[in-house]
Amino acid sequence: MNQMKMLADFDKEGFKKEVITNVKTLFRKPIEEATPQQVFQAVSYAVKDDIIDRWIATHKEYEKKNVKTVYYLSMEFLMGRALGNNLINLTYYDAVKEALDELGFDLNFIEDQEPDAALGNGGLGRLAACFLDSLATLGYPAYGCGIRYKYGMFKQGIKDGYQVEMPDDWLKDGNPFEVKRSEYAVEVKFGGYVRVENKNGRNYFIQDGYQSVRAVPYDLPVIGYGNNVVNTLRIWDAEAIQEFCLDSFDKGEYEKAVEQQNLAKTIVEVLYPNDNHYAGKELRLRQQYFFISASVQRAILKFKELNKDIHKLPEKVTFQMNDTHPTVAVAELMRILMDEEGLEWDDAWDITTRTCAYTNHTIMAEALEKWPIELFSRLLPRIYQIVEEINRRFVLKIQEMYPGNQDKVKNMAVLYDGQVKMAHLAIAGSYSVNGVAALHTKILEERELKDFYEMRPEQFNNKTNGITQRRFLLHANPLLANWITDKIGDEWITNLSHLKKLKVYVNDEKCQHEFMNIKYQNKIRLAKYIKEHNNVDVDPRSIFDVQVKRLHEYKRQLLNILHVMHLYNRLKTEPEFDMYPRTFIFGAKASAGYKRAKLIIKLINSVADVVNNDASIEGKIKVVFIENYRVSNAEIIFAAADVSEQISTASREASGTGNMKFMLNGAPTLGTMDGANVEIVEEVGIENAFIFGLSAEEVMKYEREGGYNPMDIYNNNQAVRRVLTQLIDGTYAPDDPDRFRDLYDSLTKEDVYFILKDFDSYAEAQQKVDKAYQDEKGWAKMAMLNTACAGKFSSDRTIEEYAKEIWKLKKVKVSLDK
Repeated sequence: MNQMKMLADFDKEGFKKEVITNVKTLFRKPIEEATPQQVFQAVSYAVKDDIIDRWIATHKEYEKKNVKTVYYLSMEFLMGRALGNNLINLTYYDAVKEALDELGFDLNFIEDQEPDAALGNGGLGRLAACFLDSLATLGYPAYGCGIRYKYGMFKQGIKDGYQVEMPDDWLKDGNPFEVKRSEYAVEVKFGGYVRVENKNGRNYFIQDGYQSVRAVPYDLPVIGYGNNVVNTLRIWDAEAIQEFCLDSFDKGEYEKAVEQQNLAKTIVEVLYPNDNHYAGKELRLRQQYFFISASVQRAILKFKELNKDIHKLPEKVTFQMNDTHPTVAVAELMRILMDEEGLEWDDAWDITTRTCAYTNHTIMAEALEKWPIELFSRLLPRIYQIVEEINRRFVLKIQEMYPGNQDKVKNMAVLYDGQVKMAHLAIAGSYSVNGVAALHTKILEERELKDFYEMRPEQFNNKTNGITQRRFLLHANPLLANWITDKIGDEWITNLSHLKKLKVYVNDEKCQHEFMNIKYQNKIRLAKYIKEHNNVDVDPRSIFDVQVKRLHEYKRQLLNILHVMHLYNRLKTEPEFDMYPRTFIFGAKASAGYKRAKLIIKLINSVADVVNNDASIEGKIKVVFIENYRVSNAEIIFAAADVSEQISTASREASGTGNMKFMLNGAPTLGTMDGANVEIVEEVGIENAFIFGLSAEEVMKYEREGGYNPMDIYNNNQAVRRVLTQLIDGTYAPDDPDRFRDLYDSLTKEDVYFILKDFDSYAEAQQKVDKAYQDEKGWAKMAMLNTACAGKFSSDRTIEEYAKEIWKLKKVKVSLDK
């Protein structure tokens, strides 16, 4: 993409005037008196002005060609900040930077005024965001569909080492890029009962006595890189059908007067309410049905504007369900086709099973969603009837294929043991089921979903995840992005496989020096962030060893911190032990109701307090927990990392995408052969990664056959015994020696995630890192090769595979009428 050519249509003087005018009209101020937040708003509205023309042109083109569209249904979209990304993809970033310099503002500082859109939690939501970026860049028609959470998941604070959850009021100043589309509002119904009316010999099912809310869409632009394409992220807000009941108010029934308003408000308040209590579970199911019903209703209405025959729906629409959360789409589509379009079951089922597709993101059985039938049927009575009939027919099919095999029914039924099994519903109602890394898909086919795979092997396929290089390199690491462009040109921005051209430079000493100097500059930037936010001084010449991701036991942040405790013990007791200075950086949110995960955060911070304040170790180890890990600080972290910690228990991580972001920015992987690590090692070579631990096969064998007793390791391994004892002897909790007993018990009694089993292997891999880093040329070559071999892991590649093999989409070119 020729950036200079694209900039020909940017009117710098006009842009500056527009920013000044926006400040005046929005805030009644001259620009000299505007706050940075006000300048951010003014700049964003000026940029939005440019986006709108492209947005309109894109949708006119889609309508003119009556294109097939994918609706990417996801409970989460972890978009990050919009302004910088929009400027990058418009190819206006440098020009706007210059315009703002002339107005006396620093674009980086203005970007920092924007809160991260709080629409997601972890990798699932960030993947969805990368996918939307790639769909637009490749010119594929798409909508992302989700919920406009008012407070997101939560803003993480750290108080006395503990995680504290605070509301993330990201919308308090408004979102300048969103457009409210009240004209597309639809009604979503909950509860009540279903009555049957017979007309002309046909039964009609009518939901009565229900509560309902109005779903109102807010559209956010998703801009393709340099191609005029603007797709849409549609996030649904909930409003009361009748905001205020004056009649109830006049009777003194004040709560009843705002009942509908409160129902609507709670649906969109937070992402994934803590569902370890019944009310939380109900709210979560409400959220899922709310955004699915709204999205599917609106998609059908849009389809009917251009197409007369509802049977053609699969030719024009695919609903891609991002994990099990949107699975109710299968039954909702059936409801609309039968109850509103008047189709018979067989017709409706044929259309549904050619329109819905399902991505599985988890290997762990407990994460496959299940709902109590009692709750599901009460909240969604008509949907439950449809699920019952889907299950009845599906069980008949199973019995026909496997006569007398009750185990098959037990393993595959949609309704069983008083539960609605959402993954089973997704598979029964989809034409495609995909995993997100080669190993993950293999485990699904051979173990977790084996019965379904045997029944319909052609339904299953793999689509290895990817990331967008435009956010995680071009925007996040401008020094490296410019260096790469100087060496190989800028085609990598839209075709990441071009990075392999960097391989010719990996033995060039001058290039090695330049590459490592860029890494050093990025480490200085992160060290400054850590000083500002943690008040800890870290040495940018130390190894930056980083583990940032959702906090879950299977991701094994606990293994990492136990090893830090072990290194600290060695420094304190072995005068001859020498190690290269290392800064261990953690960033992670723990789910609000996940007590053990929150205790691990406390342990990390307790270890940091001891280690960081012990002058005797001469700064050899520093431990930092970065508060409120999110996309905007992730960009700074990935660019600065030396070592990428991807240490999940083998066979547990579906894919991972953080591993790809680190690799792209030149950080070798320290990890198990799990998820996409397997493919990373295939691309870069095992000699350019640090692999340790049990294999997926070994873990699964232990789980099947037993034979692993953590106490054997505790009794025979002095280093392990010592760090475990320190969990309960007050070393890191002098005020309460029993504080970490739950962690001690979980490791010595069950060690479900094989932390002790892998401890020695992990420690050995860490020693190899220490040795390798001290060989400056060798390390530079390894780091450069990681960047050079990252081409496969672009979400552009992933989306091309989805578009060709699952969705059957066609690319659309958009030109602006001059």
